[in-house]
Amino acid sequence: MKNEVDYDLLNKSYKELVDIVGMENMLKIRDNFGGIQLQLPMRLYDPQAIKIKIKDKNLTAKEVRELSIKYGLSPRWFKQYGK
Repeated sequence: MKNEVDYDLLNKSYKELVDIVGMENMLKIRDNFGGIQLQLPMRLYDPQAIKIKIKDKNLTAKEVRELSIKYGLSPRWFKQYGK
């Protein structure tokens, strides 16, 4: 009983995390990031890292479309940096 977490008494943000990732993972997140403000960018992928990955590749139109969908960047962006 000493290590049990009472869900009903949790702060709202921790309840939401429990609902999304489960109690065990919420506790891991709290242990690693508790006490700091965590901001998550809207984009999952880092455009700078993508630039490095596609540098010096001659992307076909099909590859540009596929990468655009996968990474959430415009086809124009890939045409600009994928050369």
